[in-house]
Amino acid sequence: MNEFNDVRDYLTGLQDRICAAMEGADGAARFHEDAWTRPDESASGGLSGGGRTRVMRDGAVFEQAGIGFSDVRGSRLPPSATASRPELTGASWRAVGVSLVFHPRNPYLPTTHANVRHFRAERDGETVASWFGGGFDLTPFYPFDEDVLHWHRTARALCEPFGGQARYDAHKAWCDEYFFLKHRGETRGIGGLFYDDLAEDFERDFAYTRAVGDGFLDAWLPIVERRRATQYGEREREFQLYRRGRYVEFNLVWDRGTHFGLQSGGRSESILMSMPPLARWEYGWQPEPGSAESRLADYLRPRDWLAEL
Repeated sequence: MNEFNDVRDYLTGLQDRICAAMEGADGAARFHEDAWTRPDESASGGLSGGGRTRVMRDGAVFEQAGIGFSDVRGSRLPPSATASRPELTGASWRAVGVSLVFHPRNPYLPTTHANVRHFRAERDGETVASWFGGGFDLTPFYPFDEDVLHWHRTARALCEPFGGQARYDAHKAWCDEYFFLKHRGETRGIGGLFYDDLAEDFERDFAYTRAVGDGFLDAWLPIVERRRATQYGEREREFQLYRRGRYVEFNLVWDRGTHFGLQSGGRSESILMSMPPLARWEYGWQPEPGSAESRLADYLRPRDWLAEL
C-alpha cells in the first residue's frame, strides 16, 4: 500500500498549502481544524478511518471556506456504488481525498469547488479496482470574461503534458455534463475540469491528479485578487444568495460524492460543509431583461470558452 500512502501524503500536504494560501488571501480569518476519527466498524459494514475538516468563517474575503481531507475504508460499498460496478460487490475499499468549497462574501467573486481523490477496492487480497478522480469548477454570479478565460486557460495548460487539447476537451466536457442541474436546465457555473475512474497508469494518473490539485491555486488566486474589493450593494447580495440556492440544489440532488458519503455512513458535518452559510429561494423569480443579473443565463450552458471569448 506504499502507493496509496504516497497519495495520502500528497493530499495532506495539498490541504496544508491551500489553507495557507487562503489565509494569506483573506488576511483576517484563520481555518479551524476539526480532526475526526471513526472506530473500526468493518465487521458491520460501517466506516473506519478519519480526516481533518477545516473551516474558515467570517473573514475579510470569505464568508465561509471549507476544505476537508479524509481517509476512510469499509468492508462493503452501498448499493448506489455497486449498481453500475458489479465487480465491486462484496469488496472492501479505501478512499482518500481532499475536497473544498469556498463561498466568498463579495457577489462579484465566484464560489469555487475543487476535489482530488483516489479509490481502491480489494477482494481476497486482490485489487479489483483502483482509480483517481478530481477536478475544479467555478460558479460566478456576475461573470467576467477575463476570469472565465483565465480559469480555462489554466485548466488547458495543466492538461498539456497529459494529452494536451484532447485531455482538456474531454475533461472540460465531462465537467459540463456532470455539473448540470437537470431540473433547472442549466450548468452550475462555467465549468472547468472533471474526471473519474482514471485508471490508465498509476504514476501518470497520479501525476495528472497532482497537476489538477496544484493548478487550482494558479486558477483561483488571480481571480480573488481581481474581484475581492469590487463594490456591491444589497441588490447584488440578494442575487448572490438566490443563486447560492441553486448550488445547494445541485449538491443535495445530483452530486454523487454527497450521495456516496451519506449512504455509506460518512460524517455528515464534513460531507455537508460545502453548503453556503446563507442562501435563499424565491418562487418564480426572473431577472429584469437587460439587467446585470440577466447576463448570467448565457454563461450557464456548455460553451467553448477559449474559442468564443
